[in-house]
Amino acid sequence: MLDYRSIARDVFNIEANAVRSLTESLGADFDDAVSRILELQARVIVCGMGKSGIIGKKIAATLASTGTPSFFMHPGEAYHGDLGMVTPEDVFVAISNSGETDEVLKLIPFLKDNGNYLVSMTGNRDSTLARASDSHLNIGVEEEACPLQLAPTASTTATLAMGDALAVTLMKAKGFQPEEFARFHPGGSLGRRLLARVDDEMEREELPFVESDASVTEVIQAMSRGRLGLAIVKTGSSYGVVTDGDVRRAVESYGVGIFEIRAVDFMSKDPITISVGTRVEDALQLMESRKITSVLVADKGVVVGVFKK
Repeated sequence: MLDYRSIARDVFNIEANAVRSLTESLGADFDDAVSRILELQARVIVCGMGKSGIIGKKIAATLASTGTPSFFMHPGEAYHGDLGMVTPEDVFVAISNSGETDEVLKLIPFLKDNGNYLVSMTGNRDSTLARASDSHLNIGVEEEACPLQLAPTASTTATLAMGDALAVTLMKAKGFQPEEFARFHPGGSLGRRLLARVDDEMEREELPFVESDASVTEVIQAMSRGRLGLAIVKTGSSYGVVTDGDVRRAVESYGVGIFEIRAVDFMSKDPITISVGTRVEDALQLMESRKITSVLVADKGVVVGVFKK
């Protein structure tokens, strides 16, 4: 019976060794490729066929999301018109493990005539593609994880790692910041934290306001109506807050006499308040530091919303 986990571990080891070997094969061509991209402030066009193309799409996506304008171009489509999208200032990254992929090699005459800087990723430094390149990044591996040595496995992992190395190096060279990453990922959690304002996400409709002389029953009714786990107490020109926890503590303190007290007697005075326009990130950091889950949002001293985690 096959030992499935043993097979999986062998795959992990082979692919880990493939990535580790990239450290030894990395040369000055990597520096040249990075420098050229930075010098031209260039778009990076990634091209590859088959499995190399699939990896190329991921590399292009990583570059684009980390501050280097990039897109993937299928070599077949390129040869039939998409080369019109390539400007002389673009850096062209061609991926082919053998370095002899016909669909990719057909593009070389155009790229040379167009004046493009050509970066190749191949497993054969003596291949046609590698020799035609301005910079060659060696992605050669000693063996594939595939037992038949046919399916690209370790070689595609190495290619992906090389692409990540290129993207991360460019990130650091450009001083790429989290705020910039968030701009390209507005739909993600980081985008929400860094780009969104509390105004965009706060609760503003039917806020659970009560007067300072409101009874406990009125406070609880307001809390149930608002469904925010709190009631906002108006005390002249300022505000207080009653939370679920405040109600429980009041019950423990006053017992049956709780129905004789008013909101002002057990509210939290001077609650933490933030201004409209505050970044979600800043609001969340404040709430985390104070170990609270809700905060009042004010506009010129008037509470206009409640922001919750």
